[in-house]
Amino acid sequence: MRFRTVLFDLDGTLVDSGAIILASFRHATRTVLRREIPDHELLAAVGGPGLREQMEALDPERVEELIDVYSTHNVGLHDDLQPCVGILDALETLRAEGRTLGVVTAKRRATLALAFEVLPELGGFFAVTIGAEDTQRHKPHPEPLLAALEQLGADASGAVYVGDSPFDVQAAKAAGVGSVAVTWGRIHSRERLERERPDAIAETVEDLLAAL
Repeated sequence: MRFRTVLFDLDGTLVDSGAIILASFRHATRTVLRREIPDHELLAAVGGPGLREQMEALDPERVEELIDVYSTHNVGLHDDLQPCVGILDALETLRAEGRTLGVVTAKRRATLALAFEVLPELGGFFAVTIGAEDTQRHKPHPEPLLAALEQLGADASGAVYVGDSPFDVQAAKAAGVGSVAVTWGRIHSRERLERERPDAIAETVEDLLAAL
């Protein structure tokens, strides 16, 4: 077994939330800023340091208002949240193999809890969850991944991080764990992921299992 500890990002990796995220960004910027921002600009930092930093980049003077409008809209869309295709079966396979699984996300813990409330079959797989409030520094800094490993008592040499953003790959490398970039989230392009040189790129959950 190459990796005994498998840590996952949430959005675009475990849950198919790209459309929800984009819709909420569009709603917030149209409502608060009264202007249209290209989708690629809205999604460029998704998966990185967190929502506050993303909103600061859009308009540092109206961060709190942007966050409030985004969050209210985003929560209202969670009833339609679905797991990524095939991910539940993949998690079951990994658990049956004796792997230890965890989630490391830039999402706030309340939003993570909401995802698990909507998809209770998902939350039961994970021995550790790290959200935005659990560390002072966030992806691409390695602190969130290192916090997860510390809670699990796991070594970086036997761990891997699976995510759909360039920030996930950067964090994995900084933490000294393996990195697998998945493309099914459709938030970031394969070309952008390739530039980070992950250990593997997975187009399907079959590719993911083969890489682990």
